[in-house]
Amino acid sequence: MTTNKGHRTESGLSKAGINENAIIQRISLVGIVGNVALSAFKLFAGIAGNSGAMVSDAVHSLSDVFATFIAFLGVRLSKKAADREHPYGHERFECVASLLLGVILLITGFGIGKAGLEKIFAGSYETLAIPSVIALVAAIVSIVSKEAMYWYTRHYAKILNSPAFMADAWHHRSDAFSSIGSLIGIAGAMLGFPIMDSIASVVICLFILKVSYDILKDAIAKMLDTSCGEDYEKALTAYIAAQKDVVRVDMLHSRMFGNKTYIELELQVDGDLPLREAHAIAERIHDNVEAHFLEIKHITIHLNPSTL
Repeated sequence: MTTNKGHRTESGLSKAGINENAIIQRISLVGIVGNVALSAFKLFAGIAGNSGAMVSDAVHSLSDVFATFIAFLGVRLSKKAADREHPYGHERFECVASLLLGVILLITGFGIGKAGLEKIFAGSYETLAIPSVIALVAAIVSIVSKEAMYWYTRHYAKILNSPAFMADAWHHRSDAFSSIGSLIGIAGAMLGFPIMDSIASVVICLFILKVSYDILKDAIAKMLDTSCGEDYEKALTAYIAAQKDVVRVDMLHSRMFGNKTYIELELQVDGDLPLREAHAIAERIHDNVEAHFLEIKHITIHLNPSTL
């Protein structure tokens, strides 16, 4: 016997009464406006202040504008209700958005690293321009601004349970890290070591590539129906086994679907129960699990007659 109720419906309001659409728009607006202003300032400071590291940092910030837009688009599309062509919903649009963000970071990182290495291997360090104070100020402003944007986006990404916006948050933090590298490189160059500015670009590249790898790895795992892990399945099994009328849990499989989870469950109940009573038990467990574990979009339950 198997119970397979309809999937949990999605709407603009979460179960906690949070207006998700308003949060999505607010995060996106802060990310896009903030990054455009910051990119313009850093590009000006990099050019006026003779700092290749700051110009690289400005390019990284500009990539955040596209990253935030992609995250916004991916999250909005993932909220679409299931339809005939997509009966399981559209949550994997978030995975697609995260993949795009990871690729953007990857390309940005390689580009910044290439520019820095070319200057390092070119030699003639004495001909390199010495950055001025405005580049140093821009690095400090960038660190403070991007770290604030990281915590802001991360906070709401957790509320939305959104991998795309969490990836965008890490994009902000990678920019803060790159600005720290810029700060060190610019300061070193101003102290008489001009090559430090180019070395900073390479360090920035490494930070960006690491974040890119983490984002791509997470997105691919969620696209491949990866399980939620042994600890998660043990906790869920213990919760279900403690439910009234459950004799034993025979099997539990989990799989990630975007930012949601699907569960397949087999459990034993008294084999002498009438069909209606056994079905009512399955329905009760179904509703309890989905109410207690909010990330679970749907659980399919198969009942086996107890052999005890």
